[in-house]
Amino acid sequence: MMRKLFLVLLALAALAASATERQDNADYKARRVGLAKLMNGGTLLLFAPTESDGPNNLYGFRQEDNFYYLTGWAEPGAAVLISSNPYSEVFFLADHNLIQEKWTGPKLGPNDPQAVQVTGFDRVASLDKIHDELLRVLGQSRAPVYSDLGENAQSSPSSGPLDWLRRGNSFPSAAFRDAKPLLAKLRMVKDAGELRLITRAVEASEAAHLSALKSIRPGITEREISALMQYEFGKRGCERPAYAPIVGSGFYSTVLHYSLDSGTLENGDVVLMDVAGEYSMYASDITRTAPVNGKFTARQREIYNIVLGAQQEAMKAFQAGRSRLGRGPDNDSLDKIARDYINSHGKDLHGQPLGQYFIHGLGHHVGLNVHDANDPSLPLDKGMVFTIEPGIYIPEEKIGVRIEDMYYVGPNGKLVLLSHHLPRTADEVEQAMKSK
Repeated sequence: MMRKLFLVLLALAALAASATERQDNADYKARRVGLAKLMNGGTLLLFAPTESDGPNNLYGFRQEDNFYYLTGWAEPGAAVLISSNPYSEVFFLADHNLIQEKWTGPKLGPNDPQAVQVTGFDRVASLDKIHDELLRVLGQSRAPVYSDLGENAQSSPSSGPLDWLRRGNSFPSAAFRDAKPLLAKLRMVKDAGELRLITRAVEASEAAHLSALKSIRPGITEREISALMQYEFGKRGCERPAYAPIVGSGFYSTVLHYSLDSGTLENGDVVLMDVAGEYSMYASDITRTAPVNGKFTARQREIYNIVLGAQQEAMKAFQAGRSRLGRGPDNDSLDKIARDYINSHGKDLHGQPLGQYFIHGLGHHVGLNVHDANDPSLPLDKGMVFTIEPGIYIPEEKIGVRIEDMYYVGPNGKLVLLSHHLPRTADEVEQAMKSK
């Protein structure tokens, strides 16, 4: 009886150690089946990072995005094997190491009775058996083996294990291919569970921005604003920032990836806050710009209104299945629409168009990563989540303005503003700063 109770507690501990919220096992199974259909008879072999491989120096271990997308498993040291013809799946877990678990907490082992129920896989096996399973599945097949092969000469969590498996000439006919392009196509379209988690991340980040707007004043430091925002989205369930927070005032509002957050807010400047949280592995990405003293100058308001106008023009032009985020020569490019608007409204101090000060892309997909996996050849369509974030950055005037919101394409093809609780117009920003 005590043994059974221990195993139940072990299974619950494995779930508790995962992200704050986890989707149903059926959702992850549907993704695995969907990937199998894209592999045309191939096999997927994917490894999770080990404890030492993961970015665990600050916020603890974080699972690799593609592995989590297919498995919902947040623990290190696992692997997944999916065959597409016929379909079969095996999830591999490390055998119990009781000494290590005294340091890292209880883990789910491959032989635990609850392993199949907890993971949602048809079969769970020991990592030590992965070579034998591959021999069984692949045999003399010439079907491709998909995995994370890394890119730009970089290694991946699968690189080392794949090198080990290739030794000894066990799989002489196996042709290895990169699984990331197939997974990117799947990850572009969010299911209902993903949208719910992204919405939670957005709502927590909205609260952080509203709190910051009420706290901004001359003399407060950028670091105080950053810390306040991280506290606000953290107490609403976000495990970590979705990216390095950026709070830049004055000249540093014009520096895109300013990360020191060490300055003091000065009267008469603007402050740009690109800060958002990650909730249960899903990112959000929001930017707001505000006057430090609560009132835009005429010039700051002019620049702000041009940026807002560019965002609104892109929103208005959006058409599901046709519009694209990237730059392009025709009006299907939302980037071009926004740039044309900026270039046709306002000038710099030398009489030149302002488009030269819009120095980044208009937006990007968001999901398990803040710059989420995607196929850039595909237009924006139903189920996709992305940002629209025009900006103008004029170092000579110490004015940097970006307005970044998150959007979702609904089942009817209409564009839905996810970050709709935040002020967007200059008047709304000033009003939010007054209501302290």
